[in-house]
Amino acid sequence: MTLKNNLRQYIDAGYPILYIDAYEEIKTDEIISSLNLEKGLIEWNAADGLVNFKNKTPLMETKMSLCEALAFLNSSGDIDNHLVVLKDAHTFLSSDDTDTVAIIKRICQRIINGQIDSTIIIVSPVISIPKEIEKYVTVFEMDPMLQDDICDHVREYLNAYDISVGEKLLNEIAIAFKGLTMYEIDTLLNLSLAENGEITQKDLKLIFEQKRQIIMKSNTLEMINVKEKITDIGGLDNLKKWLERKAAIFRDIDSAVQFGVDMPKGVLIAGIPGCGKSLAAKATSALFEVPLLKLDMGKIMGKYLGESETNMRKAIELAETISPCVLWVDELEKAFAGTDGSGHEVTMRLFATFLTWLQEKTSPVFVVATANDISKMPPELLRKGRFDDIFYVDLPNDNERKRIFEIHIRKRRPADLSGIDVSALVGKSSGYSGADIESVVVEAVEDAFANKQDGLKTDNVLKIINSTKSLSDIMGEKIKNLRKFYSESGNFKNAT
Repeated sequence: MTLKNNLRQYIDAGYPILYIDAYEEIKTDEIISSLNLEKGLIEWNAADGLVNFKNKTPLMETKMSLCEALAFLNSSGDIDNHLVVLKDAHTFLSSDDTDTVAIIKRICQRIINGQIDSTIIIVSPVISIPKEIEKYVTVFEMDPMLQDDICDHVREYLNAYDISVGEKLLNEIAIAFKGLTMYEIDTLLNLSLAENGEITQKDLKLIFEQKRQIIMKSNTLEMINVKEKITDIGGLDNLKKWLERKAAIFRDIDSAVQFGVDMPKGVLIAGIPGCGKSLAAKATSALFEVPLLKLDMGKIMGKYLGESETNMRKAIELAETISPCVLWVDELEKAFAGTDGSGHEVTMRLFATFLTWLQEKTSPVFVVATANDISKMPPELLRKGRFDDIFYVDLPNDNERKRIFEIHIRKRRPADLSGIDVSALVGKSSGYSGADIESVVVEAVEDAFANKQDGLKTDNVLKIINSTKSLSDIMGEKIKNLRKFYSESGNFKNAT
């Protein structure tokens, strides 16, 4: 285990403070106990003060504060030849609590000077490091459970209840459990058994809901509830075929990688607004059968020095933890506005971090970046290796508009579709985007209901078309310039 080996190595090297960023105190206790060093173990926690690390019984009759406990250990000499494990300490490690910070600093200096042989191990899910002791601290994270480890754990759990599942379902469950702690895994298994006494395919929904909870609490990513399917996209056949091929790889990623296939990175979909880019991002998640996460740059940007960069790093780490998943970066040009050199230094650094991760990532996080106008984005965005491919989405042609009309009419008034002259609608809707067409159908259905008709007629839809301005009417010059840029750049495949 990497964390165990790192702890042993840094303790042997005399590092004064090791900070473990973790929720699972029971698991960290097991790791610390397994170090088998010839040193004593003392714990301090906010509930009981100083306690015996192994059995958690209090060592003092009176509960001491963190500052009092460290001062006592330091002055009595009991800290020598000991590992001191601190829990619940992050609330005290602020610059306002100068006495606690001062005693920790004094202990660190004694360790470095060789006066005592000791190590402070802080276990906390919140990283709080005062500037005064920053140089003494080394931060570690818990090792994520690998798929094989999760399989073994789930198999052991089920064997205890004399329950068996097929190897295929076991692997699917293990993949879905990736990113969850052992506590969360056991809780979900308990919940599944309590519900129906067995583990089935339906229990995957419970796992996805737990992952949704993790995302909601992170405040940097959003998990989108996807209802859209690839069949909801009218047109964009080249893009859909490409996504279907990637989906075949993603749904059996282990076999694909064994075969020699590279881990899919993602796709950049750029082009005219309202023509299916966001729909494609959502449909990709459904096609891949994985959660859809959305990166919200508004939540990434912080007001304190270094906060934005930390938020971006945590968002990327969270996406990798939740993986396999699709990560949707919507309106890329707005998310990283000014990265052509005119923007804020923080935005430039965030963009650089994002591009480096795109280039180097090996995790099953499939990035779908959507953008309307990337003509002012840096050229390195389009460099090979960032995305698997880049597609351009144009206004729908006649055949695509026909399919879009049919999709939206069938969705709302399936019985009326056969009686509607869709060709007439297509002939009157040149220059309309997919979003325009949906809006026309929605308003036409509403109009038919308001007029107490028994169904939707061709005339209802034509009436709305005739009173509606298309996207090409409203944004004519801008669309012309976008089309010219995307067609002349040579970097984009036509999605149609």
